[in-house]
Amino acid sequence: MQKTITVDGNYAAAHVAYALSEVSAIYPITPSSTMGEWVDEWASQGKKNIWGKEVKVAEMQSEAGAAGAVHGSLAAGALTSTYTASQGLLLMIPVMHKAAGEMLPHVIHVSARALAAQSLAIFGDHTDVMGCRNTGYAMLAANSVQEEMDMALVAHLSTYKAKVPFLQFFDGFRTSHEVHKIEEISYEDIAKLVEPKYIEEFKQRAMRPEAPVCKVGAQNTDVYFQGRETVNKYYDMVPDIVQEYMDKVAKVTGRQYHPFDYVGAPDATDIIVAIGSSCETIEETIEYLNKTRGTKYGLVKVRLYRPFDTKRFNAALPKTTKRIAVLDRTKEPGSIGEPLYLDVVAALDNKDIKVIGGRYGLSSKEFTPSMVLAIYKHLENNGFHGFTVGIEDDVTHKSLKIEEHIVTEPEGTTNCMFWGLGSDGTVGANKNSIKIIGQYTNKDAQAYFAYDSKKSFGVTVSHLRFGDKPIKSTYLITAPDFVSCSAHAYIGRYDLLKGIKEGGTFLLNSPYSKEEAFAHLTRDMQKTIIDKKIKFYNVDAEKLIEQQPGLRGKGANTVMMVAYFKVSGIIPFEQALEGMREMTKKTFKKKGDDVVKMNLALIDAAVDATEEVVIPSSLDNVCAADEIQLIPDNADEFAKKIIEPSMRQKGDDIPVSAMSVDGVIPTGTACLEKRGIAPRVPKWNPENCIQCGICASACPHAAIRTKLATPESLKDAPESFKTINARPGDGEQFKVQVYCKDCTGCGVCVDQCPANKNPDKKALTWSTIEKEEAACEVVNEKFFDSLPDNVMGKNTTKTIKGAMLRKPLFEFSGACAGCGETPYVKLVSQLFGENAIVANATGCSSIYSGTFPTIPYTKTKEGRGPAWANSLFEDNAEFGFGMRLAVDQNRETLKLYVEKVLNNEKTPSDLKEALEAAMSHFDNSKTDEAIKAQDNAKKVIAKYADCGCPDLTKVRELQDYFTDKSVWIIGGDGWANDIGYGGIDHILAQNKNVNILVLDTEVYSNTGGQASKSTPTGAVAKFATGGKKTYKKNMGLMSMSYGYVYVASVALGADRMQTLKAFQEAESYDGPSIIFAYAPCIAHGIDMSKTQTEQKRAVEAGYYPLYRYNPNNTDAPFTWDAKDPKESYQDFIKSEGRYKSLTKTNPEAAESLYKKAEEDAAKRMAVFKAVGELVK
Repeated sequence: MQKTITVDGNYAAAHVAYALSEVSAIYPITPSSTMGEWVDEWASQGKKNIWGKEVKVAEMQSEAGAAGAVHGSLAAGALTSTYTASQGLLLMIPVMHKAAGEMLPHVIHVSARALAAQSLAIFGDHTDVMGCRNTGYAMLAANSVQEEMDMALVAHLSTYKAKVPFLQFFDGFRTSHEVHKIEEISYEDIAKLVEPKYIEEFKQRAMRPEAPVCKVGAQNTDVYFQGRETVNKYYDMVPDIVQEYMDKVAKVTGRQYHPFDYVGAPDATDIIVAIGSSCETIEETIEYLNKTRGTKYGLVKVRLYRPFDTKRFNAALPKTTKRIAVLDRTKEPGSIGEPLYLDVVAALDNKDIKVIGGRYGLSSKEFTPSMVLAIYKHLENNGFHGFTVGIEDDVTHKSLKIEEHIVTEPEGTTNCMFWGLGSDGTVGANKNSIKIIGQYTNKDAQAYFAYDSKKSFGVTVSHLRFGDKPIKSTYLITAPDFVSCSAHAYIGRYDLLKGIKEGGTFLLNSPYSKEEAFAHLTRDMQKTIIDKKIKFYNVDAEKLIEQQPGLRGKGANTVMMVAYFKVSGIIPFEQALEGMREMTKKTFKKKGDDVVKMNLALIDAAVDATEEVVIPSSLDNVCAADEIQLIPDNADEFAKKIIEPSMRQKGDDIPVSAMSVDGVIPTGTACLEKRGIAPRVPKWNPENCIQCGICASACPHAAIRTKLATPESLKDAPESFKTINARPGDGEQFKVQVYCKDCTGCGVCVDQCPANKNPDKKALTWSTIEKEEAACEVVNEKFFDSLPDNVMGKNTTKTIKGAMLRKPLFEFSGACAGCGETPYVKLVSQLFGENAIVANATGCSSIYSGTFPTIPYTKTKEGRGPAWANSLFEDNAEFGFGMRLAVDQNRETLKLYVEKVLNNEKTPSDLKEALEAAMSHFDNSKTDEAIKAQDNAKKVIAKYADCGCPDLTKVRELQDYFTDKSVWIIGGDGWANDIGYGGIDHILAQNKNVNILVLDTEVYSNTGGQASKSTPTGAVAKFATGGKKTYKKNMGLMSMSYGYVYVASVALGADRMQTLKAFQEAESYDGPSIIFAYAPCIAHGIDMSKTQTEQKRAVEAGYYPLYRYNPNNTDAPFTWDAKDPKESYQDFIKSEGRYKSLTKTNPEAAESLYKKAEEDAAKRMAVFKAVGELVK
């Protein structure tokens, strides 16, 4: 009996890859990153592969770089692997053609993912792998977590003998992130299956001077074709080799596979052909339908997709086959069918069989048994080719209707759903729960986690299944036995009890007593509980967490996990308690013993905290919560048809006709969300306010703002709307407004408020949403919004107070609570947003800035605001540069045609006057006066729109270019230092007027905190588990070397005025500028309420530099803006989890790395100061 483990698909792939690799070249990309993380972590721990050596791991600057390193390592004779997905895989394609052409045996493990088209999509389908069909790689698919471990091994064993490289893939998220109880193949068993002669053959081909050869650089027309044909026999042998190793692996595991596996009725007439995790759902469905309804349905699972073995495919089909539906998880616009369909049609011997193709599951779109049934019915009815399933296509009418909903899970399967709040730990707790169930029972166990794209405080739903029969349900739970909700704010917003089974259980985390809880549910929920005899339990997790102040408000997930095991009876509670304690130690050990002890104490406190709510026999005289109105009645069609269903977790119901063709959607929609998820919100105490504007500057979400208002504008103010006399002022009133339902409760404003240093005169204190609603703050907010914006009084934007009086045109994003990045983005929007075009690199900032359907970039009351776009990760600098070229070209063309109109003697005087006024600002057009002149010119131009003058028609076409645009190129340090550095360097060298903002978190934040070249010495990050050994890249110095680039390094919490000055100088500089903005991140292991305090500490400890290099200041372009360090560098770094954990991950080297980190930082500062002296 093999050892059972409860792991996800990425772990299964990494387990095999580590065993059979000597070198691994890696680069992070969702959802494949954790494969590389496991390999790096195991190597740092000294884990040995089957040859008794640690794998040598190298993080590269991009996937193209990783592919190049893999190629070189293979050429020099080391068994090498890598892991990637999506755009990353596409960056490897040029090298893949070369490595396959050189017959270098290796495996690329791919968690298959969608490609960016009308938008980015991080979720799973086969678009990326299907783009690799002609690279020469064999392509082997796995359908489940267990199959991934098995197929990964088959791929590695096969490539050694075949000499053909393998792309071994499995579905991103659905398999890569599904946690499932599987049987582990031991390294001992793996070693026995490896045939040394093939390894020796590979080693003998290694490039070395002892056996000098030349790998051909170029061939001409006379021989290239012949050279390509030399490989045919090798590819012809691949299917037999794969089958050979499938058989050998089966002897060890008992699990038999074939390049094509058939399941279903032996005399089936209707067959589906598919690849990947959908095969699990299809198999479950046909087992149910064939058994209960006598249908004759079958499925061919395609495992070896390239080379496509036509003989084995035809042999797999039942002789009775009449119709085939081929399912492709990709779309190829303009083709006569998707790739698998075309292969099946070409491969089929019996041309009398009808074959149709269809698309499903793009970007992890749900694929359920009910959809499978719809496909079989469509097939039986001789349905049309090119169908889709899982969506409503009301435009081209290709979608199948789901007319019958079926539940096909095997009897005895228990289904549990857990609604959580992003970053509250619910997902982590449920991963622990499924592992405990897997460990302490003989049941099969599966967990899958559905997320939205918020960086934190988004909606997460964990789907846990376990049962006595194998679980093949690769779709979300629709009929739960148990539902848990960690956030009572979800009541009335989401259909929490949808589909719950009779006699099920509902667990709620809320501050209500067991007597009050029922009355706080909606009427529909109450009816469901009574009608279906649901057991209802309540626990007040926050009350327990308050007893452990060191947890900083975290731990609801732990309480809910204890409550789940207490009320569900899944396994004996004492066993569960033992498992929870062990998992807690394992989960938190890297964070230190104190954190472990606090979480263990929380478990003990939670044991008896859950209370059963008494259910009334009827609803007579029982109060109920109202359904939450998410969208105002006067909202536009986009809000009603797109935003509201998305906000209610019903985006799957949105039809094709409601979607934009080109991915363009309105801005200014994040304000509609009003999520109301903050456990606490700040309250303004006007009598103590010093009117500094720091709270508005510090707020990561623009949920606290300042305004000046004239007495006239306040005449209709609600009685609750409190203001104070403005200082300095000219009769205006000053107001701080908290947007309590948009606030995340991070606490940065409370932490940064200068008045709060006096505990008796705090200007900001903690309250709750409920209390603030009762105090009419929602009413106040609406009135605040109605007041005129950007009233400056005697202030200017040269001060923080003045800048914060401007309306932020970036608000309520989905960034983490306490985010260190967003205050900088918000500042750009306040200072320059009315003229801005933003090019945003893929990463955290693109996800919180541009994720469908609610956009935080917004508009002024006059309709102006930032225009925002994202191309890819690697090309963002070039993307923004292209915007600059387009704006310049359009302005020059406009100028040319305006001159033609002005020189035309027939041009009316009022038109001439308007055009001349607009052109008078042409060279200094980023002003309110220039905008007014442009608006006036547009009105007059419209007056003569039908005059028939072609020159004026051209002017009207380009009339928005009287004013110049401010081009901002925004991204993170991973983009700037690594994958996008070549682009940035080239764009800076072009000496064009673009502004680059590097949000420096010192890690790849979006993919989970992997090291970048911005990561400093000694910091622990993913891909640097043992602490980073090398120096932080000095990109600022490199940028300064051009001499004509404006460069600044800023940290908002350390020096707000220096930051403000740097942004304004960069914008006013007529040339390229680049700003490096220090942004503490949740990946740093810090208190996120103190991100701006952390910025101050970093500067005062000599950790992060503050400077400006302004080529306009020809006498002294360099300004050093930081004071000499006055705090301990060691105390600073050891207070952050990313450094503190070094004593756990690499204790032997910790002290030496800490010392080296301080030395490196000191050298860095000395270099900057020396530069300042040199350029004076």
